[in-house]
Amino acid sequence: MVDALSVLAVALLVVAVLGTVVPLVPSGLLSLAGLYLYWWNAGFSEPGPVALAVLTALALVAALVEFFGGSLAAKAGGASWGTTGVAAAVAIALMLVTGPLGLLVGLFGTVFLLEFVRSRDLHGSGRSAVYATLGTLASTAMQVVLTVTILLGFLVAVIVF
Repeated sequence: MVDALSVLAVALLVVAVLGTVVPLVPSGLLSLAGLYLYWWNAGFSEPGPVALAVLTALALVAALVEFFGGSLAAKAGGASWGTTGVAAAVAIALMLVTGPLGLLVGLFGTVFLLEFVRSRDLHGSGRSAVYATLGTLASTAMQVVLTVTILLGFLVAVIVF
């Protein structure tokens, strides 16, 4: 049966996939909202409990990757937590003004500058900036894979089973 809430639930899952490439769109949380809206609207019967548990776990992983992936990569590269926080704020501000390129340049430049001021280590500062930038790109790629998997898994669970 197709009704407005079912369409909205599927739309949330599709928007979650599209939102992975748009900074500040919580793709993992949108996936969760779509899953649970559909489940609630289907009388808690579709998708089944196993599929719902697996898809929920994937959506939670997507949300964690989205919120912490870039910061953890920066930390792995040697950046301090303070640097990653400031870099995130600067990157978001620049992204709002200049788009995705501003996000990446702002992130790289801020991590590099703050880590260089903190440590006076050119090589280490560059490594931290590269880790932060690549971590952000990798977390976006991982979100795409996870949200597409959630959407396809949902469709298979609802249509096939």
